[in-house]
Amino acid sequence: MKPVRLAVWSGPRNISTALMRSWENRPDCVVVDEPLYAAYLAGTGIDHPGREDVLAVCPTDWREAVGRLGEPLPAGVRVHYAKHMSHHLLPEMDTDWVLAFTTVLLIRDPTLVVASYVRTRASVEPDDIGLRQQAALLDLLLADGQDPPVIDADDFLRDPRAYLIWWCDWLGLPFNDGMLNWPAGPRDTDGVWAPHWYAAVQASTGFASWRPREVSLSEHDSGVAEVCRPAYERLRARRVRL
Repeated sequence: MKPVRLAVWSGPRNISTALMRSWENRPDCVVVDEPLYAAYLAGTGIDHPGREDVLAVCPTDWREAVGRLGEPLPAGVRVHYAKHMSHHLLPEMDTDWVLAFTTVLLIRDPTLVVASYVRTRASVEPDDIGLRQQAALLDLLLADGQDPPVIDADDFLRDPRAYLIWWCDWLGLPFNDGMLNWPAGPRDTDGVWAPHWYAAVQASTGFASWRPREVSLSEHDSGVAEVCRPAYERLRARRVRL
C-alpha cells in the first residue's frame, strides 16, 4: 500500500513529543524528530541548550533536511511521522515542499504556550511560538486545495483515544491500542537535544490527563500571547471536534 508520510506541525510547549511517542509505538511507523532544528539554529544564530551538538549532527541546510524526509521506508513500515516545529520555518525557506506531505496542524492556546515557554527561556517573542507560521501553512495548503486537520491539544487530552481513532480513520489506517501507552525512557529517535527538553516525556508512559490551568503573565508576555491569538482563533475555528 502507498506509504503515509505525515507532517505534524506544532509550536513549542505542546504535546508534540508525546504524540511522536504515540505514533512510534505503532509497529508500522517510523518517526523523525524536528528535522529543521539545526537549520533554524544556523539561520537565526539563537543560543539554545545543546546548540553545538545539534549543529554537529543534524543538517544545517534545510533543503538537505527536507530531502531526507522522502527516503524509502524500511520493510514492513507504512507510516512516516515527522514531528515539525512551525517556528523552525524561517522567511528565507521555501515551503512548497510541504504540499507533498499529509499535514496536520497541532495547536495550543497561546497564553498557555507562553506561560510554559518562559519557564525555560529568558524571553519570548511572537515568532517563537509558531502560531503565525501555522496560519501561513494553512493558507499555503488551502491555496493548493488541501484541507488539513487542526487538532487542539486541550481537546485531544480530554479524550486521546477518540482523537487517535479519528486520526487513523482519516488516514485509512487501523487504530492500534499501543498508541495510548509507551515504555518510559529515551529513544534512539529522540533528537540530540532531548536531554535538555524531554525529561517529562521520557518519564511518561502515556498522555497526561487534561486539567485546567491558571497562569499569570507579565505585561510583555501577555502581549505576545495576544499578538498570536488571532492566528490561534482562526486555526481553532477549523479544529477537529469529536
